[in-house]
Amino acid sequence: MANLVISSIFNHGPLRANAPQSLKYVTIPLLFVSWVAPAFKMTLQERMMNGLGKKIYLETFGCQMNVLDSELIEGQLRSLGFDFTTDCDDADVVLYNTCSVRELAENKVLSRLGRLKIRKQTDKGLVIGVIGCMAERDGLRMLKRMEHIDLLCGPSELDKLPSLLNNVLLTGRQQAALAGDTARRSSTLAAAETDGLELLDLSRSFSPEKSRYQAYVRLVRGCNKFCTYCVVPYTRGPEVSRAPDAIISEARKLVEAGALEITLLGQTVNHYAYEESAVSAPGGPVKKVTSFADLLVRLHDALPQLPRLRFLTSYPADFGQDILDAMAACPRICRYLHIPAQSGSNRILKLMNRGYTVESYLKLLEDARETLPGVAFAGDFIVGFPTETDADYEQTRQLLRDARYKNAFIFKYSPRPGTVAIRRFADDVPDTIKRHRNKDLLMLQNEISQELNRSLIGSTVEVLCEGPSGWRGSESVVAGAAVIAQGEQPVELGSRLAAAIRGQWESSGVTWKAPSGVQLTGRTTADQIVVFSGSPRLEGQMVRVQVQAAHGMTIFGSLSPAQSNFNEGIDGPIKSELVAAVVR
Repeated sequence: MANLVISSIFNHGPLRANAPQSLKYVTIPLLFVSWVAPAFKMTLQERMMNGLGKKIYLETFGCQMNVLDSELIEGQLRSLGFDFTTDCDDADVVLYNTCSVRELAENKVLSRLGRLKIRKQTDKGLVIGVIGCMAERDGLRMLKRMEHIDLLCGPSELDKLPSLLNNVLLTGRQQAALAGDTARRSSTLAAAETDGLELLDLSRSFSPEKSRYQAYVRLVRGCNKFCTYCVVPYTRGPEVSRAPDAIISEARKLVEAGALEITLLGQTVNHYAYEESAVSAPGGPVKKVTSFADLLVRLHDALPQLPRLRFLTSYPADFGQDILDAMAACPRICRYLHIPAQSGSNRILKLMNRGYTVESYLKLLEDARETLPGVAFAGDFIVGFPTETDADYEQTRQLLRDARYKNAFIFKYSPRPGTVAIRRFADDVPDTIKRHRNKDLLMLQNEISQELNRSLIGSTVEVLCEGPSGWRGSESVVAGAAVIAQGEQPVELGSRLAAAIRGQWESSGVTWKAPSGVQLTGRTTADQIVVFSGSPRLEGQMVRVQVQAAHGMTIFGSLSPAQSNFNEGIDGPIKSELVAAVVR
């Protein structure tokens, strides 16, 4: 059989000169090349017959963008005949969708790869792939260092993953698809309309039960901010906004498939801006720009059946009053803003290249509270950034007190290869101090979160029921004191926790009643966890819950009388439009 040698067809040009010899060229039988003579022409799906019946284990690390990428990858590979398993030991193919933002996430991946190296010594057919930001950042150096890895695929090349996997299965040779430096030269706004990644987004499948009736939709790929500590602009490439019509079309399909809540994603989602083609005007050609505020209103109005629309993550320096006004005008947009601050010290913010001050950040929160009464905030913080003093850290503690976040994600600084910070600043804050500040700030935030949750006692909140509590793992366990059982078993509360909750219920004028029946869990529009008793039929429904207690990050309550009476006569799932009538 004739052979054809192909030079790096997956990498926008030749692979780098220092690539391993096995990567510079891929030699495959002519039969499997899709652009040869018609007699031999085959579709990708036909060529992927080699993968039929093979099981894939896919593990995801990092942010919501990675979660979305993994959902798209799974849907794509399932359509080509692959099965998926939750047991790594049972898999023929192991894929790690990786994150490079923090050292801990990378260390977890490296540890797993070390164990797979041992397994591959006896399981020669095992295919190991590293995809996502870690693959892009380390590049071909990873394949040199770890020869047992079979494929690498960067986040901006994920549409090529099926072809990479097919070639590994056919040839046994290492494969790679990395954007490298070409991403900064070739990515444009127009590219988002026709590239393979856009087709990957639009061809997704959605299972409402598996996804807890919540779906992600990507608005913006990449990032242009270049914060000194962050690798994202280098691993995900430049900022590219998707076309509004494509976004609305994808969201509409998700709603038709059963999604009750859609979260719009972007590294800096509020920086979304899509420039349409120029149109004729009396004064000459004019380009129409769809802003993030414009898109929010269009989505809200185009999807009247969608109960909830939310977005993250927002960048403080680009968050205008027009976005707040759009949220105020659209009642089904959640009153919830995830706006990372990173530090409460202006000096540290400048070293981080964040582009705003503590004063302007607090003004944004003030404007949001004035425009959107009851709005809840989440924040991100890095402690122990180079040169951070006790005074800098105390300013961060003060910002937490002033902002009063619903919750905050707090991390120790870790120098990331390839960033400006690792080149420019010595990592001079001892790890013991980093750990102390991290723990101290978490404790302060937990106090604030508990105060905010307890302030809700006696009120009624709208909850998207996700199913029996315990489905969300540790997030459903309250301070380690509640044992959440699966299925139709009740929640068993530790004695100290039960006593504390009993006291809160009684102080709110409600007679204490021990939890019984099925314990369900869900989230409010402000993303707060709520545990309550109810029928399993409520899964995937919007319900109203009276808040009767709160402990740590979790709220406890019971269905409001109107909701309980309404559900008693319903057989089977309740339609969202009927629930909306009760909510109103």
